[in-house]
Amino acid sequence: MLTDYAKAAGLLTASEDIAILCHRSPDGDTLGCGYALCLALLGLGKRARVLCSDPLPRRYQYLAQGVPSLDFSPQFVVAVDVADAALLGGLSSYGDRVDLCIDHHPSNTGYAKSLLLEGDSAAACEILFLLLGEMGAAITPAIAGCLYTGMATDTGCFRYSNTTARTHRIAAQLMELGADVGAINKWLFETKTKASMELKRLAEGTLEYHFGGRCAFITVTQEMLQKSGALEEDLEGVSSIPRRVEGVVAGAAFREQPDGIWRLSLRTGEPIDASEVCRRMGGGGHSRAAGCTLRCPLEQAKQTVLEALSHDL
Repeated sequence: MLTDYAKAAGLLTASEDIAILCHRSPDGDTLGCGYALCLALLGLGKRARVLCSDPLPRRYQYLAQGVPSLDFSPQFVVAVDVADAALLGGLSSYGDRVDLCIDHHPSNTGYAKSLLLEGDSAAACEILFLLLGEMGAAITPAIAGCLYTGMATDTGCFRYSNTTARTHRIAAQLMELGADVGAINKWLFETKTKASMELKRLAEGTLEYHFGGRCAFITVTQEMLQKSGALEEDLEGVSSIPRRVEGVVAGAAFREQPDGIWRLSLRTGEPIDASEVCRRMGGGGHSRAAGCTLRCPLEQAKQTVLEALSHDL
C-alpha cells in the first residue's frame, strides 16, 4: 500500500529493533540508504542493523564505519532501494515480512505492507533525506556521506538524465552537513583496481553493434572474471560502456552468473523506455536504466533482447 512521508516517518519512529534490507549485488544507493537510515535510527535511541545477502563491497566499506553490529530479533523490517522481493537474494525469507519499502523504482511490485515510492527521484537516498527530516532525525556528517554516496552513484556523479534541480539542492545541503564529497568522489569515480581495468579491457573487446549502430552489446563472462582477477564489485560501470558510444541509444550489458544464467543491464536514451523493454522480458527498473534475468544460452539471450528492442529500434 502506498504511503506518504508523514506516515512512513510515524512507522519508523514508533518501531523498535529494526532490520534494514539491501538488495543483492549491492550498489551505492541501497547501501548508502541502508547505512544512513541505520545511523539515524541509532541516533534516535533505537536498535537497528543493515542486512544484505552479499558481502559489503570493498569500495563501500567506509559506509559501515562506526556502525555497531547489533544482534536482535527484528520487530520491524524496512527494505531500501529494493523494487522486488526477488532482489533480496539470500534474504528472500524476509520477502513477506517487509513492513516498509523506501524506493524510487516505478516498477516496484508493491510487496511491502507500506511503500514510500517516488519514481521521479534520482535515488532512494534522495527520498530518505526528506524522510529523515520528517522524522526529526539529526543528519551527521557520516549520514550525509552515506546519502551523498547513494545520490552520486545513481546519477553517475550527477551526469545522468535522472538528475534534477532538487537532486542538486539536496547534494548541496549534504555538503553543508559535512559530507566529504571530495574524498567520496575521488574514491568512487577516480580510483579503479588493476583487476577492474583489465576486466574493462576484456569486456570492451566483445562490443558488437545492431540496428545500424543504434544498439550496442557488451558481454562479461565468468572466464573474464577469472582471467582478470576481478570481483563482482569490479563490474560496476561496465553496464554504461555501450551507451557511451556515439550514435548508440540502447546499450546492453550481459553478465554471466556462476550458475550460467545471464543478467542483463540495459541503458537507453530517449525515446526508448528501458523499464518497458525489460518488462517484456520479466524485469523492470527506470526509464533510462533497467534490467532482467535471462535463463538461456548467451546467443539466445541476445536474440531475446534484440526482439524486445525491435519495437523501438
